[in-house]
Amino acid sequence: MVAGIATAAALTLALTACAGETSTPGAGGADAATATSLSSFGTLADLEAAANAEGALNVIALPRDWANYGAVLDAFSAKYPGITITEQSPDVSSAEEIQAAKTNAGLDTAPDVFDLGLTVALQNTAQFAPYQVATWGDIPDALKEASGLFVGDYGGYMSIGYDSSKFDAPAALQDLLGADYKAAVAINGDPTQAGAAFAAVGLATVQSDGTLDDFQPGIDFFGELNAAGNMLKVDVTTATVASGETPVVFDWDYLNAAHKADNKNWEVVILPGTGYAGYYNQAINKDAPHPAAARLWQEFLYSDEGQNLWLAGGARPVRADAMADAGTIDEKLFAALPDSPADTVVPTEKQSTAAGTLLGQVWAAAVN
Repeated sequence: MVAGIATAAALTLALTACAGETSTPGAGGADAATATSLSSFGTLADLEAAANAEGALNVIALPRDWANYGAVLDAFSAKYPGITITEQSPDVSSAEEIQAAKTNAGLDTAPDVFDLGLTVALQNTAQFAPYQVATWGDIPDALKEASGLFVGDYGGYMSIGYDSSKFDAPAALQDLLGADYKAAVAINGDPTQAGAAFAAVGLATVQSDGTLDDFQPGIDFFGELNAAGNMLKVDVTTATVASGETPVVFDWDYLNAAHKADNKNWEVVILPGTGYAGYYNQAINKDAPHPAAARLWQEFLYSDEGQNLWLAGGARPVRADAMADAGTIDEKLFAALPDSPADTVVPTEKQSTAAGTLLGQVWAAAVN
């Protein structure tokens, strides 16, 4: 399933690497802040010792109900009880993560690591330190920047979640323009800042006979949705779904699926036709106040344990195919993933950049 997404993602990421300040030394002679791989720092035990000496890790924008992040954070804490995790601003956007790093640069409160949509990652490579995890070879080339500035980690397909006690399942995108969906349809964030909302516009584009070379058809669809009075401008959270405030939601399939726990009538549909897939990316802040802990966090996320935790949250781990071949994936959870659309698209670097520029220029006017 991951291979299908990776094949569609013909990313050509020829970006310049950057490095942070000198910091915690490892047995291999490298400093944590300049280590570009585990081997350049030393062994995993060396990295663990350095991270435990720092004793802290600052994460940001990681809602506990997003892709099983609660379990991921708790598992890391259980494995490394000497490292205190500070969970900063769990509900901010990818763009706000970067702003927090810039605002707090040089302070112990700055985020050590990022979880980012592709568009924001591409726009902010100067903020990242390159790092290649020990399992680097298992990650498809199409889903990682060559030097390790940012790396895909978990992903899925853009979907529509809905309260089946109030609505029938939409069979096509245009169904959402009907009167039955009055003031009911929400997207997860602002597409100029949030990856899930950006992907919603991408899905609307390809479902409207457009291509990812031009997001205008998707923008036009949401303009029509707004003009029809069907677009609900509320930030989607677990609470808004549970309360019924956001009864129809564009979001990643694994995020929509998680709402079933809070609303027994919640169902998820991946529209027939062209599917839109995407991965969220991990990156290390070049100015991370805890550079060893930041790199240890990455090693954990891309380990078999970390990857299976994404799978438990309904997301597709980036190493899934390699783990399946090695027999280290949770086969029951892997088999339970929804079938992938036969025709899948993922935006390239050029397409993402162009779409981000276009959205910045016209989105606000289209939906206001």
